[in-house]
Amino acid sequence: MAAYAARGGLPAYIVAPKDAPESCIEQTRRYGVEVALIPGLISDAGRVAADVARQRGWFNVATLQEPYRVEGKKTMGLELAEQLGWRLPDAIIYPAGGGTGIVGMWKAFAELHELGWLQDGKDRHLPKMIIVQAEGCAPLVHAFERGEEEAEIWPSEEANTLAAGLRVPAAIGDRLILKAIYESGGTAIRVSDEAMMQMVQYAAQREGMLIAFEAAATLAAYHTLLARHFLEPGDETVLFFTGSGLPYLSEIGKYSF
Repeated sequence: MAAYAARGGLPAYIVAPKDAPESCIEQTRRYGVEVALIPGLISDAGRVAADVARQRGWFNVATLQEPYRVEGKKTMGLELAEQLGWRLPDAIIYPAGGGTGIVGMWKAFAELHELGWLQDGKDRHLPKMIIVQAEGCAPLVHAFERGEEEAEIWPSEEANTLAAGLRVPAAIGDRLILKAIYESGGTAIRVSDEAMMQMVQYAAQREGMLIAFEAAATLAAYHTLLARHFLEPGDETVLFFTGSGLPYLSEIGKYSF
């Protein structure tokens, strides 16, 4: 957002929790925007952003406060279908904080079917949509396990995980996310910070990829779901690595592999 504002010559006000990865904050500041670090979680930052937007008469681009982010997230689904020859995989595992990625992809798949672009005839094959959250902050998983259509807010004082992108106590699009999981026959799973850290090591040493904790959560979930036979090795499963591990180098360095 800061980069787009700089390129467009627009003022911008960025609000983030004070414990957000320092490298991300520094990158944001380099674009010359206002940055406010506040105590609390991303949900608290969202409330401050809404207040500032109201006071200044600015446009609030926080999660699901505008219609464009989901349309942008749709490109993940569109590109996935294109790269697979206009078909869809058996399952998708996605790390869900705000969860707009799941919402966007599910919308993209529905539109591709409507347009007749997918090579699945009348079968209407759709992937199992699987979300993964951190054990220390898993409101969507908790709702799914109870068969609910909405997620209760996770207590802020209990929201604790190394993965900053998963430290989201209240997903704005909870109903849409859960709807996609139920309709696709997917599931929701929580993993520990320890498991994420192990998968950071696994990806680095086995694949030559330094991935973020949020991305590592999908690998941890995949191994767990294989062990539970929810997924099988022959299933075509796509894991979304949503970030680099570079912002987390200090945390990764504290872990003894």
